[in-house]
Amino acid sequence: MANAAGCGPSSSFASSPVHLPGGTSCDCLPASAGSYELHALSGKARNIATSETRSDDAVDSSAHRSENLPRSGEKAMSRVPLLVRSSPAQGTGSYGGLPILSSSPDDSDEHHVIKNSHKRKGKSRLANSEPSLLLHHGHDDPTSSESIITGATRSRRRTRDAGRSRTTLDVASGGPEECRFEARFNASGLDPSTAGAPLFDSSPSSSSTLDEDEASDESDLHDMKGNPADNSPYAQVRASVAATDDISLSIDTPRMWFLSILFSIAGSSTNLFFSLRYPSVSLTPIIALLLVHPLGLFWDQIFKRHDDPEETFVDGCVQNASSPSQLSPAKVSWKRRLRLWLAQGRWNEKEHCCVYVSSNVSFGFAFATDVIVEQVKFYRQDLGILYQILLILSTQILGYSLAGITRRYLVRPSGMIWPSTLVSTAMFTALHKDENKPADGWTIAPRKFFVRIFLGSVTFYFLPGLLFPALSYFSVITWFAPKSVIVANLFGISSGLGLFPVTFDWAQIAYIGSPLITPFWAAMNILGGLVGVMWIAAPIMYYKNVLYSSYMPILSSAVWDNRGKPYDVSKILTENFLFDEEAYKQYSRVYLPITYVLSYALQFAGLTALLSHTGVWYGKDIWRQWRRSWVEIRKEAASDYEPLVNTSEGNGRPASPAMLRHRPSTTSEPELGDFLSAEDVHNRLMRRYDDVPITWYVLTGVSMAAVGMFVVEYYPVYLPWYGLLLALGIGAVLFIPIGIVMAITNQQSSIYLICQLICGVVFPGRPVANMVFTTFGYISATQGLKFASDLKLGHYMKIPPRILFKLQLSVTIISSLTQIGVLNWMLNFIPGICTPQAINGFNCPIARVHFNGSILWGVVGPGKFFGPGALYQHLVWAFPVGAIAPVIVWYMARGSRKSILSKVNFAVVFGSLSWIPPATGLNFSVWAIVCYLFNYEVRNRRNAWWKKYNMMLSAALDSGLAFGVVVIFFGIVYPGWMSGFTWWGTEVYKQGCDWQACPYKEVPKGETFGPPSW
Repeated sequence: MANAAGCGPSSSFASSPVHLPGGTSCDCLPASAGSYELHALSGKARNIATSETRSDDAVDSSAHRSENLPRSGEKAMSRVPLLVRSSPAQGTGSYGGLPILSSSPDDSDEHHVIKNSHKRKGKSRLANSEPSLLLHHGHDDPTSSESIITGATRSRRRTRDAGRSRTTLDVASGGPEECRFEARFNASGLDPSTAGAPLFDSSPSSSSTLDEDEASDESDLHDMKGNPADNSPYAQVRASVAATDDISLSIDTPRMWFLSILFSIAGSSTNLFFSLRYPSVSLTPIIALLLVHPLGLFWDQIFKRHDDPEETFVDGCVQNASSPSQLSPAKVSWKRRLRLWLAQGRWNEKEHCCVYVSSNVSFGFAFATDVIVEQVKFYRQDLGILYQILLILSTQILGYSLAGITRRYLVRPSGMIWPSTLVSTAMFTALHKDENKPADGWTIAPRKFFVRIFLGSVTFYFLPGLLFPALSYFSVITWFAPKSVIVANLFGISSGLGLFPVTFDWAQIAYIGSPLITPFWAAMNILGGLVGVMWIAAPIMYYKNVLYSSYMPILSSAVWDNRGKPYDVSKILTENFLFDEEAYKQYSRVYLPITYVLSYALQFAGLTALLSHTGVWYGKDIWRQWRRSWVEIRKEAASDYEPLVNTSEGNGRPASPAMLRHRPSTTSEPELGDFLSAEDVHNRLMRRYDDVPITWYVLTGVSMAAVGMFVVEYYPVYLPWYGLLLALGIGAVLFIPIGIVMAITNQQSSIYLICQLICGVVFPGRPVANMVFTTFGYISATQGLKFASDLKLGHYMKIPPRILFKLQLSVTIISSLTQIGVLNWMLNFIPGICTPQAINGFNCPIARVHFNGSILWGVVGPGKFFGPGALYQHLVWAFPVGAIAPVIVWYMARGSRKSILSKVNFAVVFGSLSWIPPATGLNFSVWAIVCYLFNYEVRNRRNAWWKKYNMMLSAALDSGLAFGVVVIFFGIVYPGWMSGFTWWGTEVYKQGCDWQACPYKEVPKGETFGPPSW
């Protein structure tokens, strides 16, 4: 098992001597005894770092200074900020699940430079250490080509220190000096304090800081040019990811596995539980990243003892745990052996990363569970537990094969940055530091701040969540005119536009994602779309009865028939769940509320706007980086890393601090320079570990595809086996292009609508087949992108690939089975679930929306909705509108990324409002207000506080709400303790037209509305 996970015996480095210039040599420490580190600075950065260079360094630094001078006409990679949004089809409901920290195009790399701090007088740590350098040219051992620089007193040997430190997250999202989140993401030079790599003096007095006020006079540090032999060529990567690897850290330990499984079970079950409720909350992996850290430290305090035997870890796996003072195994009690087994290693950033990865792949509820809900509750088709297990496992795991087979394109090239992972790497660094610096007068430790907000959030939620629910549905204007349809339409919360944006329920505020971690520019884009489309266009069209919308509520998740009643899909289906056209004509067309119509139009426009916006603003960058990645893929691996080493003085101090140098560059193109023929430092560091054979991924994909074929052929879903292959083919063909765009720009192009459209055309009249087709095509690709992102995070954090493969696969299976168990319990034991009468809001809003989609695309078909002569045929014009709109804005801005118009992102404007329904105008308006207060006012007026506490506040409110909902439901509501509890505060918001979803026009009894002929 250890060998399968990449935890077999590691090759020794002990016998390899180091041949230094001048004929000297030295013996090297074993690999397991030291950290695996590579450091390099450009010539200018070396001059900043120290003034003790030798005369020959002056020549080297001047050469590099000339290389780093900017050239006219050369453009750096675009820094126009973009937003990652989880698709509503996934049901995660989170904007900012991945915090994006750039707030404007002006926050570019040129605006951040390394500032020289006070130089401590005296010897540095490297000066007091005895360098042990390995330069080995053999090829027999796959790991023998690695270069190691170790010291007896390295500052980053965290194997023991990480566990002992009482870590506080100082400035998890930034801080005055070393822990600035934004500085880490946009820094233009290698900051040793943030990268965890002090080159010359690691004392606080000599640590580099990032000065955000100095603009572009040091833009020559924007990107490394030539051959960045010891780091990434990208500034944002250099600022967030250390160019080192401590191979002595523990990874594959019982602690890591226990915490990974614990969080995968807790997160997946909790998010599935909330996905069937409105208002809901979504736990993001960032919460797991913050919560697991104190648990890891607490684990060490419980199980570690001062007299425990010494442990040696190589490649994350324990090699031995012996000590001369220990008794023989026969005399050691089983309790002590169990404790020593549980106490392996020390909690560190690599174990922390593994737990975060396990949370990332398991927290989002499986889309297949929505298909099961729709089949069981809406189509009345219960196919049994085995069908459910096979469907969810095959759809969840197929993405692994796509991510693994394409890792040479999407993971290994340094041009595939995956910016979302850089936030996590910066947080790992911040969490594993023992610091607590004041922020605008606030000195409370971030962990204490988190605990207090968490407890306050849990306590307060008893008011809107149980005792006074009118605080959640605070449509106070409708309370004074409960029977007024117009007042309910405009100011209502349940079925209105929410023009009175007041609520006291964080579940309502954060329904579309936490506003605290959404950039202000994105919130303004979304608010502009809300005002223009939902608050202006929708009422005008509604009251003019456009598309017969006045006979339906202005906002609803349901679809309607021509009598103004919710559409009964069972009337147009045969016993085999196929479309009956004659019954359809005898019953009714399908009619959509006006906000539903606009939502579909926005989704159409958002799909083409994403491609168009990315093309005009980022096309050159994508093409340039694609060429760069293609060169890296085609070139053979560069020769092993071989730093130049200067002769040492007698005291063991290097004669020159510039121990590691770049080779001079012969090109002026930073994106296509010498380093294109070589891997960056992270690739070379990862070559130490055994890679996952591609056959593992191929076998995984083939086996899951076979399971999928069994599901569609054996069970009555009416999707032929070649339909399944078509769905998988769509996801596979578009996987690399979508992955490249996401890896570079942080935007994901959804293929959800494409899958629905193609299946509706190829297999018309088959609603269940449409759902299953979309699940295999869309979710397999989406899961694959998530796995590819995690592979890149493991790449940055130097996690052995085989351990990561085993971990991802294991927690995916565990979380999938957990969700099946929780789902079946909910469907069987929650009274009235997925109906308007469900207790505590469990009316399945997301499943209802997907069910309506299956009617539109699967039962009726796209031709009858959007084809020639159809009622909604004009919606197809949204496709060209979405494609043209970004081009017009780009032209008006003259392509300048510093223009205010560059902040207008129609992909965000159109794509975000697709949440309506089930979200309402209130969810967007109060969300935007909170975002403005914290991400504009507080950020500009109290920047230090914002950087230190803002992300902690978001995590505390989200997790406190989730915990409060669970406590109230399972502890009070479900046992029936509050069944007879009613008063004015529990009933007032239910009395009027807002709650009852009254239409503006009533259909006369016995009559219908709609076109007179088919």
